[in-house]
Amino acid sequence: MIKTICVFCGSSIGGDPVYGEIARRLSQFFLREQITLVYGGANVGLMRVLADTMLEAGGKVIGIMPRSLVEREVAHTGLTEMHIVEGMQERKALMADLSDAFIALPGAYGTLDELFEVLTWNQLGILSKPVGLLNINGFFNPLIALLDHAVQEKFLRQEHRNILILEEKEELLLTRLNNYQPVTAEKWIEGLKKGEI
Repeated sequence: MIKTICVFCGSSIGGDPVYGEIARRLSQFFLREQITLVYGGANVGLMRVLADTMLEAGGKVIGIMPRSLVEREVAHTGLTEMHIVEGMQERKALMADLSDAFIALPGAYGTLDELFEVLTWNQLGILSKPVGLLNINGFFNPLIALLDHAVQEKFLRQEHRNILILEEKEELLLTRLNNYQPVTAEKWIEGLKKGEI
């Protein structure tokens, strides 16, 4: 059973109020399900909405932030736990260690970087933890279309495309994350080495 979820999301609030509303709703869902939030530790954008909603109701929130960002005064100072790390790779590794699953909300480069890192780790068998997108307002539709195109062009195997779970409702997303079955890396890697794939 998933009890700790890392959420990747924007340091901006976005251009439509629905993004903040859904971030609040996701935090309220975490509170009902007694799920701990792990996130990037910032006090801005959707990251702040998530953290503040959890904290105001007594939820547990763990932040992880590189020292260079703390020094720019974007760190949230009221979290249950705050881990200060030396760089982005250490941040992502600690997020992975502390979390049972990952959810991405809308964001830009940082959000997508974190998302694709954990997807790649799952593909390679470094991780075997579920990864989902909460698809607010169809935000991730172009990304899904690109991944499906990569499958069609035989750059991405269908079973690896299926690692990424897409839902519009947080309840359905958590159900699918809980039911996730990891893909075994060894078979497809051996096939690559033999030229079979």
